Amino acid sequence: MATPSMTSAPSTSAIMRTCLYVVLLVFCLFYLVPLYVMLVNSFKELDEIRGGGMLNLPENFTTAPWASAWSTAQIGVQPTGLKPYFLNSIYMVVPAVFISTMIGALNGYVLSKWTFAYHRLVFGLLLFSCFIPFQIVLIPMARVLGTFGLAGSTWGLVLVHTVYGIGFSTLFFRNYYEAFPTELIKAAQLDGAGFFQIFRRIMLPSSGPIIVVCVIWQFTNIWNDFLFGASFTDFDSQPITVALNNLVSSSTGVKEYNVHFAGAILAALPTLVVYIVSGRYFVRGLMAGSVKG
Repeated sequence: MATPSMTSAPSTSAIMRTCLYVVLLVFCLFYLVPLYVMLVNSFKELDEIRGGGMLNLPENFTTAPWASAWSTAQIGVQPTGLKPYFLNSIYMVVPAVFISTMIGALNGYVLSKWTFAYHRLVFGLLLFSCFIPFQIVLIPMARVLGTFGLAGSTWGLVLVHTVYGIGFSTLFFRNYYEAFPTELIKAAQLDGAGFFQIFRRIMLPSSGPIIVVCVIWQFTNIWNDFLFGASFTDFDSQPITVALNNLVSSSTGVKEYNVHFAGAILAALPTLVVYIVSGRYFVRGLMAGSVKG
């Protein structure tokens, strides 16, 4: 009687696993349908899209919508495409991510390994900044940017996203460094290592997983931001999210859906690539912090 039960258990487990994979596959395909529709129709001519069958593959494959969205689309009153605004987003994201990550690493190092008066209050205030809605800081931030002469510029957006990202980056690094051996810090101090030597030679080299987490988090949030980009920039310094909105809303009469689809994919492509390339490292970084903590 023992043999049938032992042989039936693996088969039942395999059936359940297969059903789970099928359900996950169905949800995955359902989730990817909008991306498929955008991608397929971005290579179609406009007349073909009007004819229906948006799920069909293109009959006359063309890359003209992509070229139009990138360099010749009409936005506002100037004949330009998404290319300059794509570059604006890069100029904004790279320094903002780097600065906020480094400040967050320093804050996490100080708040986890150095004790000073009211350090818990300081961490609580930084943590509270993570929950402040974007809309609340619009007017104060506009006054600050005007005072520093950064209103309507890309560097103004760099400052905004750096300040807004410090709370999240501090939270990531502080929780990660909490599990770091304090004895190693004390040993380095006995050997004569100073504050920045410990940070540069001990803390940073061991921070790879959490740096990846912070970079991906910050990159995604900053690249996809629309509200700050629409509020604090002029026409020449707009990020690609604002330019994409202008591209879609500036179409009068005939809606060039193929151009709009191509522009939307161009705007989402960097974050998509980041998640495809570094997504597994993002999960590993989160798990490393949780296990160590």
